[in-house]
Amino acid sequence: QVQLVESGGGFVQPGGSLTLSCAASGIRFSIYHMGWYRQTPGKQRELVATITTGGNTNYGDSVKGRFTISRNNAKTTVYLQMNSQRPEDTDVYYCRASYTSEYDYWGQGTQVTVSS
Repeated sequence: QVQLVESGGGFVQPGGSLTLSCAASGIRFSIYHMGWYRQTPGKQRELVATITTGGNTNYGDSVKGRFTISRNNAKTTVYLQMNSQRPEDTDVYYCRASYTSEYDYWGQGTQVTVSS
């Protein structure tokens, strides 16, 4: 059974930092591209960051220079370091593992709230 379990979400003040983790099980982690997305209810899910099996990264325009995605294949975990956070970063953050269209999985999401 495939599981993607996000953790690390919570409340942070503007300018603060949080690190999200996504622990994967039930997949051969090293062959999956991993990503973080976020979504506000009623809006489309937005790309935050992705990392390929080879470690190449891609970021959404709104988080470039502030967020960093990384992966640890030995721990089957992907991370999202979020710095200089803004109120508009408030969202539910989802982890994604993708290999093919058939093997494409999402986590349950973790809430991040940025507010003073």
